[in-house]
Amino acid sequence: MVVLKTVKVKETTVEDINNIQRLWADGDVMKFVGFPDGLHYSDEEMKNWLRWIESNRPALNHYSIFEDDKYCGESFYNIDAEHQTAALDIKILGFARGRGIATAGLSHAIKEAFRNGAETVWVDPNPDNLKAIALYKRLGFQKKDFPEYLIAENEEPSSIYMELRKE
Repeated sequence: MVVLKTVKVKETTVEDINNIQRLWADGDVMKFVGFPDGLHYSDEEMKNWLRWIESNRPALNHYSIFEDDKYCGESFYNIDAEHQTAALDIKILGFARGRGIATAGLSHAIKEAFRNGAETVWVDPNPDNLKAIALYKRLGFQKKDFPEYLIAENEEPSSIYMELRKE
């Protein structure tokens, strides 16, 4: 017998705030983005963050990812209209890794970013995050040099730039 799990990716709403708060507080999830002890936001900070997301849709959007109604993580895009590019992000809880859930969540964010005006999507993983880099390669992302507009003055990027074009 084969049991198929259902992955659902949906626009984040106020009902998802507690899940995201727990995700961000997880040091294992957040270590590669510079928060090895997690990121701890108050309920009010989370509500303000969601208001920011909602007021900027569809130029940016945040998605909550579930497998059989169990929260697994998030995906996100933020379109830079001037450059027609979108930064992407994905975070998945430990129990949900290695099962195609991140692929489904990130693929959804990519599709929506392209649908809403991006011609290129990009990620900038920590070079030590080999599983994320492998995911991005499987989805067709290619390593490139950081575009000049993304590099702060007198700063050397500490992450890898990878992009995927719409065509």
